[in-house]
Amino acid sequence: MGRRRERTAQVQAQVQAQVQVQAEDGDGDTAPAVSGRVRLFVDQPLTAGAELELGLQRAHYLRHVLRLPVGTPVAVFNGRDGEWQAGIAAYAKDGCRLTVGRLRRAPLAPATADLWLLFAPIKRTRVELLVEKATELGVARLMPVITHHTDVVRLNRDRLVTIAEEAAEQCERLTVPELCRPEPLAQVLHTWPVTGRPLLVCAEAGAVRPIAAAVTALPAGPAAILVGPEGGFSAAELDELAGRPFVGAVGLGPRILRAETAAVAAVACWQALRGDWSGGVAVECRPPFRSGDPCS
Repeated sequence: MGRRRERTAQVQAQVQAQVQVQAEDGDGDTAPAVSGRVRLFVDQPLTAGAELELGLQRAHYLRHVLRLPVGTPVAVFNGRDGEWQAGIAAYAKDGCRLTVGRLRRAPLAPATADLWLLFAPIKRTRVELLVEKATELGVARLMPVITHHTDVVRLNRDRLVTIAEEAAEQCERLTVPELCRPEPLAQVLHTWPVTGRPLLVCAEAGAVRPIAAAVTALPAGPAAILVGPEGGFSAAELDELAGRPFVGAVGLGPRILRAETAAVAAVACWQALRGDWSGGVAVECRPPFRSGDPCS
């Protein structure tokens, strides 16, 4: 809820400032332009001229929380077709309608920073933080795995999907990470592709390689990171992982980290050395309204 309140306050301040400018200019009938700051994830195809129907909750957010009048431009994306500018066409009792205009940002190339994050479920507020930060950091797939020491085996999947969508809206990424259903770690390892996606396991004990060295040595391409439960992996699980040719054990320094901290640290390290922070996958492509960017 904190993220939603913060984003709402920011957008409200922008709209109010623009309305004040228009009032001073004598143009109070013009809908405020928010320069794409209002971003909405929609699960509908996006093409020029398409009309999008939003439900009551989204309409309430736009009309009564942000107080956006008909005609206000917003940005919409669906994870497939890039980002488009749309306008609020009409409000109704049961929702609202948007009309799609022009393409603002083209879809990303498929090869851009393909990282999966596997994690053992943890307590509600902390797993929500993990999902939010992993989304901001560009993780492509979130995979809960059940281990021997996993205490939490049930997740509020709908809530976590909503958090991922809201984080994607806020951080200006064009996709929302896929959230898989929980599976036992043994089953995940059994069906893992032997080649093509190395799996870095954040291990608290045993022989490990520093994560920076391990990530630097990876070939360019897809990868995955596994973070264990609060109690760590069992001896049997460590033996099972060590026997897999696609697995490498890595360390995150001399301190014991909480599971969500370890996940954020490991993903950030991979992004910096092999992902879309490094230039090794693609040029850093920022939204076109950020001046000086090579991809605009």
